[in-house]
Amino acid sequence: MSQDLWQLGCDRLAIELPEQQYNTWIRPLPAADISDDGDGVVASLRVPNRFKLDWIRSQYGTRIEALLGEIAGKPVRLALSLAPREAAPAAPRALPSRPNATSRVLAHAMTGAQASTSLRAPPPPGVLAGNEPSETAEAPRMGTLPGAPAVNRHRLNPALTFDNLVAGRANQMARTAALHVAGAPGQMYNPLFIYGGVGLGKTHLVHAVGNQLLKDNPNARVLYLHAEQFITDVVKNYQRKTFDELKAKYHQLDLLLIDDVQFFAGKERTQEEFFNAFEALLAKRAHIIMTSDTYPKGLVDIDERLTSRFDSGLTVAIEPPELEMRVAILLTKARQEGAPMPEDVAFFVAKNVRANVRELEGALRKVLAYAKFSHKEITINLAREALKDLLSIQNRQISVENIQKTVADFYKIKIGDMYSKKRPASIARPRQIAMYIAKELTQKSLPEIGELFGGRDHTTVLHAVRKIGGERQKNTELNQQLHVLEQTLKG
Repeated sequence: MSQDLWQLGCDRLAIELPEQQYNTWIRPLPAADISDDGDGVVASLRVPNRFKLDWIRSQYGTRIEALLGEIAGKPVRLALSLAPREAAPAAPRALPSRPNATSRVLAHAMTGAQASTSLRAPPPPGVLAGNEPSETAEAPRMGTLPGAPAVNRHRLNPALTFDNLVAGRANQMARTAALHVAGAPGQMYNPLFIYGGVGLGKTHLVHAVGNQLLKDNPNARVLYLHAEQFITDVVKNYQRKTFDELKAKYHQLDLLLIDDVQFFAGKERTQEEFFNAFEALLAKRAHIIMTSDTYPKGLVDIDERLTSRFDSGLTVAIEPPELEMRVAILLTKARQEGAPMPEDVAFFVAKNVRANVRELEGALRKVLAYAKFSHKEITINLAREALKDLLSIQNRQISVENIQKTVADFYKIKIGDMYSKKRPASIARPRQIAMYIAKELTQKSLPEIGELFGGRDHTTVLHAVRKIGGERQKNTELNQQLHVLEQTLKG
């Protein structure tokens, strides 16, 4: 009964949960011991640390009990406890593997759309001037991971693939579309327009498509470049009157990958040449993937006929990774660096670094370097010491009062409404959002937050935190609003 019940419960969870959640939190668990205490069935599960115990209890406990109860035909209680420290860690039971990532994602192609996150080094600074660069302008260098092979004639970084792209709820739609393009270029989602803030993995995703296509078809004509490189090519060919060379270079491609098309703003000749290349490539059923910091209609100083083309295929947003995904990224990257990180430390770092993957990687490097040079084990205290500058800046800049003012301004209510007893939705909703952000971005306890919101009970704050946190996972518009507020507060 023990093996069958737990196995069937895990099978159900494997179907219900996003792949990254399942692999991070459920798959490594040992099998639960099943017993009958007279009042019902008890599933006793030992977990390695307090962070994992609390997280499984709060996020999955109710669902696990319900699933096991459905299967057993009687109530099941989940009893969580810590594994003894002195005992050797139990070998994880071989839980059922998830369906193949590609087939699973493609089968649910357009459900729950959010976007992608990756691990890559920050790109080098580009030409940021408003005017067209001169012929002597230095071509932007391609960003590569430390130790990665040099870029090839396709300008692709072979280290950026789908295999090392950390998957999760936040990247479902963009990754799905990218897999479609890699498997059948020139068909669906052409052009594919990916937008989002800095450091969220847009470049990793487009490189992954190019690398996958070349793996499947080594003769494919693929080119990756930053928008500034295209600008430089246009200027050089304009000065030399060699536009046939420009057309020969771009119009014959099978796949064009171009980063940061917002840099075309105000550059009329560049826009004209890109429009011509765009039309030529689509006419021959070649594929185009573009990235930008904003959606097509949000681009400024770019011709409307071009932005309408950008928006004619599929436009997907890349969102900041959720907490579970940030933890998974840290654990994955730490393993790649040969310095496995304890889960509680990854949880601590992920809770304190939320902006984007680039900052998350930077924090990881600081922790690993600090541990190496101090010859100490990686612990929460060590991470706190390594990141003390970052944490002190956050704590100094973000106060509950500042959160209340920022949220009130954003939703156009009075700051006094944050403390009042008024309960209309137009006021209660922003107040709950402010409570949620206060819990996320400050070190205040629930009672302390409640006191700062007009002396409310801590259970009121807890309700707001759970409500907004749950809705954030399902409501793209709310997630965008929260991201804007968090970025504003972080300066």
